[in-house]
Amino acid sequence: MEKLAFIEALKGLTSQEDPLAVSRDVSELRTKFDDVVLEEQRKFQVALLEARERGEEPQEAEHDDVREEFYAIYSEYKDRRNAAQQSKKDAEASHLREKRALIERLRNVIKTEENIGSALTQYKEIHDAWKVVGDIPREKRQEVQSEYSRLLEEFFYHLKIYRELREHDLHRNHQLKLEVVQKIQQLDKIEQIKEVEAAIKALQHEWDETGPVNNDDWETLKTAYWDAVRVVYARIHAFYEERRTELSGNLDKKKEVAQRAKELISKQAEWTTNKDWEQATEQLLALQEEWKTIGFGPRKENEEIWKEFRGVCDSFFNAKKAFFDVLRSQFDGLASKKQELIDKVHALKDSTDWKATTEQILKIQKQWKETGNAGQRNEQKLWKEFRAACDHFFAAKQNHFAQQDQELAGNYDAKMALIEQIKAAQIPDNKKEPLALLKEFSRAFMA
Repeated sequence: MEKLAFIEALKGLTSQEDPLAVSRDVSELRTKFDDVVLEEQRKFQVALLEARERGEEPQEAEHDDVREEFYAIYSEYKDRRNAAQQSKKDAEASHLREKRALIERLRNVIKTEENIGSALTQYKEIHDAWKVVGDIPREKRQEVQSEYSRLLEEFFYHLKIYRELREHDLHRNHQLKLEVVQKIQQLDKIEQIKEVEAAIKALQHEWDETGPVNNDDWETLKTAYWDAVRVVYARIHAFYEERRTELSGNLDKKKEVAQRAKELISKQAEWTTNKDWEQATEQLLALQEEWKTIGFGPRKENEEIWKEFRGVCDSFFNAKKAFFDVLRSQFDGLASKKQELIDKVHALKDSTDWKATTEQILKIQKQWKETGNAGQRNEQKLWKEFRAACDHFFAAKQNHFAQQDQELAGNYDAKMALIEQIKAAQIPDNKKEPLALLKEFSRAFMA
């Protein structure tokens, strides 16, 4: 998901009227966004190190307006959520006081009121008031509702009300409670667990708010109700148990990856060459990629193991940077020595003292080999310049001796032609003439 998509998703969630209803979704979105931001920071650090290794000027991190906007929206939502939570807490405390007051009022009616008409009127007032009172603290709901339900049952079963009214109310309550049971049984058709949780809570509230039923029907109806409720909560429990198992498994996988990362960097004392560090970097980057394929773990433990893994990675890249800083310093020293050898060859490359200069350049070439590698950033450039200077001299030398060989070959051909001419010459009878001819051949041969 692109970061802009995160903002749109966050705006959609935080625009909801009830900030508490989307709290879990917002938190999950925030966690995913944090992972994206951390991944971008990691990639930037890697790119920064690679740029430095290439000798390039590292770029400064750009201001991230998207991230700033996301956290601003989240902060505003968080304030709304905190205010809503406090408001809800205050309201629930007030509702609890109201319900306890109604319970005391109902208890007093049961104990002191002897007039059935007045008792029913007061009961109706209490029950109507009870239904409009909002939620109370979760930890008190069962206790308060149980006490109220018990008093309701005591009220209806101990007051001598008109049989018709009693039977009518009991029958209607039976129908209402039976409908609640049927609705609970239908919850298996809802796929989303969050919807199931909200629905079962509302239906249980509706069950508790419905008055008593006939004693003869109560046990059967109550058994059907709790059987249906247990099925729903078993499903909810199984879902979260599976979720916990999955999260726990993801956490174990992340711990194993973090441990392998620790074992990897524990061997850094053995890494003495550029190749060693590059191989180790490939292994660590592979672990980082593996980490990204693993899902979330339990929130608290997930954050802790991420900090641990990130710390291991940071430690590795800091050590790598320190190593290459030292190595780069050594390479620069070797590069200076090789530049001195290049300068010497440049000073000799135009010499025509072929024998002496050849010996000197060969000696310099031997020194070049003994100097060692000056590093990826320097070696190739220096070698090209050094080789070009050497090639310049040896090319000139080869050209010189090639021309000399051509001249000698021409002399050879001329002499062989003269020999053939001598063989074909006719010797005159006059003794002086052959001598003069011989001298002429000799001068031509020497020339």
